[in-house]
Amino acid sequence: MSKITVENNEDTRLDSYIVMKNPELTRSAVQRLLDEGNILVNNEIKKNSYKVRIGDVIEISIPEPKDAKIEAQDIPIEIVYEDNDIIVVNKPKGLVVHPANGNPDGTLVNAILNICGDSLSGIGGEKRPGIVHRLDKDTSGLLIVAKNDKAHLNMSEQIKDRKVVKKYVALVKGVIEEDEATINMPIGRSKSDRKKMAVDKQGKEAVTHFKVIKRYNKYTLLDIKIDTGRTHQIRVHMAEIGHPVVGDEVYSNGKNEFGVKGQMLHAKSLDFCHPITGKKLHFEADLPEYFKDVLKQCDLSL
Repeated sequence: MSKITVENNEDTRLDSYIVMKNPELTRSAVQRLLDEGNILVNNEIKKNSYKVRIGDVIEISIPEPKDAKIEAQDIPIEIVYEDNDIIVVNKPKGLVVHPANGNPDGTLVNAILNICGDSLSGIGGEKRPGIVHRLDKDTSGLLIVAKNDKAHLNMSEQIKDRKVVKKYVALVKGVIEEDEATINMPIGRSKSDRKKMAVDKQGKEAVTHFKVIKRYNKYTLLDIKIDTGRTHQIRVHMAEIGHPVVGDEVYSNGKNEFGVKGQMLHAKSLDFCHPITGKKLHFEADLPEYFKDVLKQCDLSL
């Protein structure tokens, strides 16, 4: 059980306040805990819309995780690193991270369950055991999975404090003149299409740094580092500045001379401290073969 004492007049809803203080919990997870009576305010059950007040004592009890109802599946996945607390995998393009509407199985979680059995953190709920952060379906590369709640909480804290360094490689349309730049534009849910994200002044802070690796006739290869992890962040930011990621079917027309479907975006490296030992860790994942093949075609056009 964890306990929070409200120290300031926040004028904030209970669910929002708890998520702010416990970023590892989603709004839906908080709602579930409230519905189950696992969150008390001054020893009383409150609605999620309750406005917290100075002096309120919030007690949060996270029940032991139930056995995941999703099944283990023998899906080939490259394991980059594994110990008793975490597993780092190189997710292939086209693989969804966790079950959701339209993707009940055949996901990374199904593959991880086949490797780890029931040795996964339960904080993410039954559908997202061990999932600390995500990659889009058509983004390949490195992803961390927590094997226990302690590791999960620590990794979530590192991500929140921007101590996890995530770097990507992207091929974008057009020739970018600047050698390097920073995009600082808030991102929120699109008001015209709820399935998409968009730059929005009322959105959450989103910071993307990029450096040019190589320029081609009609494309630019970028090294990208993100400080924040907003949904579709790199794809939204690059499209906003007029250089959408090649193959992105959501934030550009997706048409390209290479015939690739899905964005050419690869999570190439991760730097973070081990959640239990504190040891500094660095991992890299080579570009997928299809990505290399496209770059060879770009070289031929120079």
